[in-house]
Amino acid sequence: MGSSGGSFESISPADYKRYSDLAKDKTKDTAFETQVSEVISDLLSDYNNKDNEAINSHLDKIKSILENEFGGIIELKFGGSVKKRTYVDGLSDIDVLILINKCDLSDLSPNAVLNKVKGRLQEMKLRDIKEIRAGDLAVTVTFNDDKEIQLLPAISSGEGYKIAKAKKNEWSRLIDPDKFADRLTEINQSNGGKVIPVIKLMKGINDQFPEPQKLNGYHIESMAIEIFKSYPDSNPRTPKAMLKYFFEKGKDILRSPIRDKTGQSRNVDDYLGQENSENRLKISRTFDIIFRRMRDADEVGDVSMWKEILGA
Repeated sequence: MGSSGGSFESISPADYKRYSDLAKDKTKDTAFETQVSEVISDLLSDYNNKDNEAINSHLDKIKSILENEFGGIIELKFGGSVKKRTYVDGLSDIDVLILINKCDLSDLSPNAVLNKVKGRLQEMKLRDIKEIRAGDLAVTVTFNDDKEIQLLPAISSGEGYKIAKAKKNEWSRLIDPDKFADRLTEINQSNGGKVIPVIKLMKGINDQFPEPQKLNGYHIESMAIEIFKSYPDSNPRTPKAMLKYFFEKGKDILRSPIRDKTGQSRNVDDYLGQENSENRLKISRTFDIIFRRMRDADEVGDVSMWKEILGA
């Protein structure tokens, strides 16, 4: 009978050491990936466990005040990050559409509506409100618990809404904010539900940027759609791998404007200027630096580097 261990016995000491080293390296790599995944999981858990009861309580008060003052039907509808489930307390805006339908506000200009909403909330003198201010598009209400809610008046029209135009006292053309949210949901589902977690992690990293280089939430979400609509099947679908891919591809996407599919504006990132503007190139370089740091952290197996990048 032949020996079952014959093939093992034929391995030279040098080959045995090489195989042993490879096994140790694989174990080390697995431990590194596990540790970074735990850091990311803890961050996402913290982001996801924020209590929204306070937000809903504030909105109930606002809805009651406006309905009592203006009559008819006032509906508050989440927009922005809350609707798209990319909200992170302290890092995201809370955008709420005030849907105006057959009430005393229906025939007024955007500025008149904003001033009336601001004025009525100020008159109520709610003890839990710290500040109320009106801008071009919204009334921003800051509460004593530091929750900040942006109220965007919107006139219901057919299958969409009209909101105020930036720096113009007139209503926009018909917009469809649900279209963007539906597309983001589609991209998220096609990538195993990992795109939304990546967006939340990105918002945490973005919050560490110098103020002039910070991206707005809608821009980050739009970039995610562009980046992950063709995410390679061969790539891992994990938050870590996809976040790294976001920065790798994002540095190039940042150089050019992204069209606004909702119709609210021409581009989602007009605030960065035209193609290859100084602002765009500066932020693109920041993305490239972060991608290289992620790559270096992976190569040397340094968990602390990932923690620093993530702000954990």
